[in-house]
Amino acid sequence: MKLRRTVAALAAVALAVPLAACGGSSDSGGGSGKLTFFSWDGEDTMKPLIAKFEQDNPGLKVEFSNAPPVAEYISTLQSRILSGTAADVFAIAAENKTNLINGKHVVDLRDKPFLKNVPKFNQTTYSGSDGAVYGLSVASWGAGILYNKDLLAKAGATTIPQTWDEFLALCHKLKNAGVTPYLESVQAMSTPLSAFLGAESAADGNSMDTKIFDGSAKFKDYWVEPLTQWSRLWTEGLVTPAVVGLTGDQVRTEFATGKVAMMVAGPWDIPGVRKAAPKLKIEMAPIPGIDDRKPYLAGAASPGYAINAKAKNPEAAEKFLAFLDTPEAMALYQKATGAITVTTDFEPTLDPALSPIVKDVRAGNVYLPQIAWKRAEDILNVEATAQLQLLVQGKATPEQVATALDAKLASTS
Repeated sequence: MKLRRTVAALAAVALAVPLAACGGSSDSGGGSGKLTFFSWDGEDTMKPLIAKFEQDNPGLKVEFSNAPPVAEYISTLQSRILSGTAADVFAIAAENKTNLINGKHVVDLRDKPFLKNVPKFNQTTYSGSDGAVYGLSVASWGAGILYNKDLLAKAGATTIPQTWDEFLALCHKLKNAGVTPYLESVQAMSTPLSAFLGAESAADGNSMDTKIFDGSAKFKDYWVEPLTQWSRLWTEGLVTPAVVGLTGDQVRTEFATGKVAMMVAGPWDIPGVRKAAPKLKIEMAPIPGIDDRKPYLAGAASPGYAINAKAKNPEAAEKFLAFLDTPEAMALYQKATGAITVTTDFEPTLDPALSPIVKDVRAGNVYLPQIAWKRAEDILNVEATAQLQLLVQGKATPEQVATALDAKLASTS
């Protein structure tokens, strides 16, 4: 996820010329005419799905557009909703679900037959306080550390670290052996930080965020130690502050070309790494734990597909969601993304490198702050990313980052 610019800055360009289109036709409703679809997945990912849907529905054409996640997609969608030009179907994500649901911009899907194959964890993620389900989420993800096992072996490492201290010791060992140990993009919420917080929340009976948002606790009560541990990557000189300028794609390229031993990764990174370096020996594992906590994964139910409450072709929109839930569509989606799909009528063929994380991902043993936050998740996400970049550059302390989040939350009340 590439959270880079502020929502305010992006809003200025949100109504720019529409992006890539896959067909177009009249605006007639029902099972014919035009269906508009806005996604944060690119055309390469969605084109096979759209082609199959159009093949199965010859009277219907899909007009596709996309914007990259996270901030640009959310800003563009928000602008289109406000101007009445939003697509019939669009993605609902962790960072915008509250605004979409509370604003009554999305349709209740709870009684639709296509939800019967979707696990409760994925339905609950995109549910409202009234129990309605507003997004069809067909996959879940977990992010951890992807290891280049050959580079680890070069430094004499034969096992995957289980604690954060062991992980940092491995980083030092790799650096001393002349190997760049680790990279992560800090253009979005940090994966290790999310995992640290997830393990802490689980140990606290999953009440951490409830306490923060009902006012009985603050960010600084929970976040300072995880922030301190994560920032050791920079305070101990293991990672350069210049990573604030790196995208996730750039980090993946460095890893795939054998220039770095370990990177933050999710299932979506594996196909690109395999394509660039098919012989690379890789393995993914959860983020090593801090404070005697077990290793944990950052993650969530993947963004869902929602129907615009003001859709121009609601019948076609419902037909499209029903199609996306089929095994045929799941096979196309999984092939394009490497995603850990969760629908009960489709068993994906997953890359062996994902084996250590699949069970926890499907069980919902993952955590993402933006999902757990009770309100203003889009605003807090922008603030958190900005503060993490200051921390990486030595311009803020963990205490200051947590205090800034407390102040931002207070300003949204």
